[in-house]
Amino acid sequence: MAETSTPTSTPLTAHGINASGEVHWTLDTDVLIDISLARNEGVLSAHGALVTETGERTGRSPNDKYIVDEETTNNDVNWGDVNVSTDLGTFERMRAQVVEFLSKQDALFVQDLACGAEPSEALPIRVITHNAWHSTFARNMFIRPSVEELASHMPEFTVFHAPHFEADDASLNSQCFVIVNYAAGEVIIGGTRYAGEIKKSIFSVMNLILPKKGILPMHCSANTNGENTAIFFGLSGTGKTTLSADPKRALVGDDEHGWGANGVFNFEGGCYAKLIDLSEEDEPAIFGTTRRFGTVLENIVLDDAGVPDFHDTSKTQNTRGSYPIEFIDNRTADSRGGHPQNVIFLTCDAFGVLPPISRLTPEQAAYHFISGYTAKVAGTEVGVKEPQATFSACFGEPFMPMHPGVYADLLSAKMAEHGATAWLINTGWSGGAYGVGERMKIRYTRAMLNAALDGELDHVAYVTDARFGFEVPASCPGVPDDVLQPRETWGDGAAYDATADRLAQMFNENFSRYAEGVSDAVNAAAPAPLS
Repeated sequence: MAETSTPTSTPLTAHGINASGEVHWTLDTDVLIDISLARNEGVLSAHGALVTETGERTGRSPNDKYIVDEETTNNDVNWGDVNVSTDLGTFERMRAQVVEFLSKQDALFVQDLACGAEPSEALPIRVITHNAWHSTFARNMFIRPSVEELASHMPEFTVFHAPHFEADDASLNSQCFVIVNYAAGEVIIGGTRYAGEIKKSIFSVMNLILPKKGILPMHCSANTNGENTAIFFGLSGTGKTTLSADPKRALVGDDEHGWGANGVFNFEGGCYAKLIDLSEEDEPAIFGTTRRFGTVLENIVLDDAGVPDFHDTSKTQNTRGSYPIEFIDNRTADSRGGHPQNVIFLTCDAFGVLPPISRLTPEQAAYHFISGYTAKVAGTEVGVKEPQATFSACFGEPFMPMHPGVYADLLSAKMAEHGATAWLINTGWSGGAYGVGERMKIRYTRAMLNAALDGELDHVAYVTDARFGFEVPASCPGVPDDVLQPRETWGDGAAYDATADRLAQMFNENFSRYAEGVSDAVNAAAPAPLS
């Protein structure tokens, strides 16, 4: 075995790995990319980004994710369709196979990193993989310790990453698996080259560890102007990344944060942006990162000149770019912000019935946080395309091992302690559902968001929505008054009422599975169909 740099205080043998090939310890990105190219793991774009492919699996594999059911976390995990249990025997059997597989590789790449920009809450981690490009991804996505910190680095969680190892085990659903063992402080991943599994597995770990410390983990973006911090919750396609990228406000992070005693802190050392239909005009900062050496582009199609075509979805619609947060100029230096004054829930309501902005009571905030609602447009087909309601608890259900009520209670407590205001912003349709109405103009959404963040909506008149209960401003600078009241934008008021009642019922049906885990006050914040 040859080692290309000095290992930290915990050697690979401590994990049971007896490497037969070279071991590369915490290499810098430029070296890793050179090795990736030499190993034919990817190619460089015309602008110097590393372009890779993930094969058949181009996104997460939720049906292949498991948590070991053991006594230290058994009572903490909200077991069910999302948090699926497996037994210790299965974990140990698959771990042994992964360790054997990794030990036989011609090269291993180890990254000693941290998750969490708040020093007191940073989780020391280790990622062991046999692909240089996956090691590059891990180095981009997590926080990179100093040389001095590395000398005493002792991982509390280790990711054993074997993307080319395929399982053959009756206890699993497929050849792919992601298994988290909280007691052992280990994650094993096999059968998938999709890099996002590496970061999401560690986020799931943080989402169980932090609440026990009174810290709220959040699947959200965050920005600040130094005095005023905002957090943005939203599922894919709601505008979370776009709206948090504001030239007047510095980015804290774009995906995962904690809210602790000192305010908000980023989990990550980088960003993992969706690149479908990316344009330089609409998102110049993100576009710029795709033209830099050090960025990893996943499943991007290059033209004959090696230039990325972000509109080509022939490989997948889930095209991604991974880059260190330092590639974003307008950011906080330490990936931290103060206590949020505003909590923004983003939804893209393709039914066209939710107001473009509304103010929520604390109980309504908890309700909508647990609901995690958006609506997607059905795939292209002949005839009418019906919107499809999507609910994801806490706007990140696949990564939340505890009951959503635990996270909602923490959010409510933090908001009450620091006097934060909750807003629901609809970036979806107005004047009718998809196919009839129009998508809310981005300039209107930005005007409403800025008015909320700047306090300009604190002293305007509000109208209470009879069905959903939240307060809708009667006026907003830069936005026509009639746009603010969704029923007034529909040509058929009766059709609006019927659609709104149907959406309210969808909310209630979805929330029924969480009702026993939340307070009566939160349950009472549910929308009430009028007919």
